[in-house]
Amino acid sequence: MGLVYADIELINAGDLEMVRRSFMDKDDVKRMHLNMLVDSGAYMMAINETIQEQLQIPFIEKRKSIMANGSVEEHDVVGPIVVKFKNRQAVCNAVVLQGSNEPLLGAIPMEEMDVLIHPLRQELIVNPEHPYFAQLSLK
Repeated sequence: MGLVYADIELINAGDLEMVRRSFMDKDDVKRMHLNMLVDSGAYMMAINETIQEQLQIPFIEKRKSIMANGSVEEHDVVGPIVVKFKNRQAVCNAVVLQGSNEPLLGAIPMEEMDVLIHPLRQELIVNPEHPYFAQLSLK
C-alpha cells in the first residue's frame, strides 16, 4: 500500500472556547487546511513548528517519542487542536516535529473521528458502517 494523504482542517480549540465565551470574534479563530499524511502506525497527531506557530497552539509538556527509524527524541506536546475531516471532528493534542517536517494524522484522532484507510483507493474515508455520525468503541 502506498502513502495516503487527506485534506484536514486544524483549528485552535482555545480560540473556539474564547468565541464561545464571547471574548473573541469567530472570524479571528486561527485555522488552516492541510494535506496530511495519514499514518495509522503513529498513535498521536504530529505537526511541525511552522503549523504550531501559525495556529498558536499552547505548550502542554515535553514527551519522548520513538521515531520511524527507531530513535528516541524529545518533543513538545501542544493542544488542544480540533481536527476536521469531512463530517467528522476530533479534539486532540499533537507532537511538534522540528522544522518543516511533514505533519501526520495518527491513530488516536482517526479512531475518534471513526475514519478508515481504504486500501484499494488509498484514501481516508468516513467509516461506511457509520456514514452520518462517528461511533466510538468504549470497550
